[in-house]
Amino acid sequence: MSDEGLQQARDKMADAGVDATAIEVFSHYYRLVESGESGMIRESDIEPLDMDALADVDVPDDDAVAALGGTVVVKLNGGLGTSMGLAAAKTLLEVRDGLTFLDVIARQVLALRERHDVRLPLLFMNSFRTRDDTLEALAGYADLPDADLPLDFLQNKEPKLLAEDLTPVSWPDDPSLEWCPPGHGDLYTALRGTGLLDAMIDAGFTQVFVSNSDNLGAVPDPRVAGWFAASGAPFAIEAVRRTPSDRKGGHFARRTSDDRIVLRETAQTAEEDKEALADLDRHRFTSTNNLWFDLAAMKQALDERDGILGLAMIRNTKTVDPSDSSTPEVIQIETAMGAAIEVFEGATTIEVGRDRFVPVKTTDDLLVLRSDCYRLDDDAVLEQVVEEIPFVALGPAYKLVGGFEERFSRGVPSLRGATRFEVPGDWTFGADVTATGEVVVGDEDSSGEIADGTRLD
Repeated sequence: MSDEGLQQARDKMADAGVDATAIEVFSHYYRLVESGESGMIRESDIEPLDMDALADVDVPDDDAVAALGGTVVVKLNGGLGTSMGLAAAKTLLEVRDGLTFLDVIARQVLALRERHDVRLPLLFMNSFRTRDDTLEALAGYADLPDADLPLDFLQNKEPKLLAEDLTPVSWPDDPSLEWCPPGHGDLYTALRGTGLLDAMIDAGFTQVFVSNSDNLGAVPDPRVAGWFAASGAPFAIEAVRRTPSDRKGGHFARRTSDDRIVLRETAQTAEEDKEALADLDRHRFTSTNNLWFDLAAMKQALDERDGILGLAMIRNTKTVDPSDSSTPEVIQIETAMGAAIEVFEGATTIEVGRDRFVPVKTTDDLLVLRSDCYRLDDDAVLEQVVEEIPFVALGPAYKLVGGFEERFSRGVPSLRGATRFEVPGDWTFGADVTATGEVVVGDEDSSGEIADGTRLD
């Protein structure tokens, strides 16, 4: 049945206008799923990875600016933020000072261009669900598009596969649920399939900086650009020290069989290795998903492999409708763009400060970002103004953006003096509320209003 399932999936992708290379990449991973490949990275096959820190590297100013001048910036912008209750591009969400993620990103790039007199093209990798809203929101930045490169390109899509027989699922009630993104590892396939890889090289650029749009700390910094250019590495990822909040997340390691650096994600970790995954003393570094690659090296690798880099596979088992556990079980085949680090000999990592890793995945993160723990400078660069970011945990009432906005409609509390801020219940906050020290507001069954000007100790 699997041969028939693969053909059905290929036909479905072709009928939907999916790029031919993307279909071949999907077919590669389909065969791995068919053969029983799990994509797991065993603890017994890896050892911890150590690395240099950017703070200890000398990058001359002239070299930094020259490297920035050869850089193209790509932002991953395909997500809808459904886990936060959003139905449009997550980057349309206001983050602070009346600005959205997109506003901040655009202003950061425009400021760098003016300050250093460089082209610094900015491209967004959108999904078909985020493209129109994103381009409309950016229309006000008339100087943002580059003359030779588009402002965006589309990531590919692939069919969800029924777990029972690996055939593409059919869901007439909502055909959009029949499709899923291939993970951000699709970046390389999309750049090649759209011709953008060649266009960047033809336009004189030498390297690419990629990061998530919801990480406003990921500024295309000249110093990091200069470090990468001078390293001679074909590929690099910025890393940060893991904290207790990263215990369940991925980490870097070195594969003992060939000495290559690997990025092990949680979904690639066997149950018996979860304890080692959570060991912050053993595996000390996690990925920021800020990565750099040399354009010539990436083109050569893709050409040699007919467009299939062979990234480690992530097999996700879900239901057709993620919000309804009674719908049929499906397999979604994904790859992570950071997994390309094991493809390139000489690939490397660099430890950066936590200020370059400020992702917003939950409303907990959003609260901190909107608080007085941060400020935006004149170049729209996010500055952390406290030594330590407080631990924040909001209850179910705040999980979706609608509920969050309703309960903080008069502004978020001051958190500069807080070390912990937990609200397990359902409380509405007034204006000018201040949290100091370790603050826990009630229990999970509590509710009420916090008056204007309240000081929570």
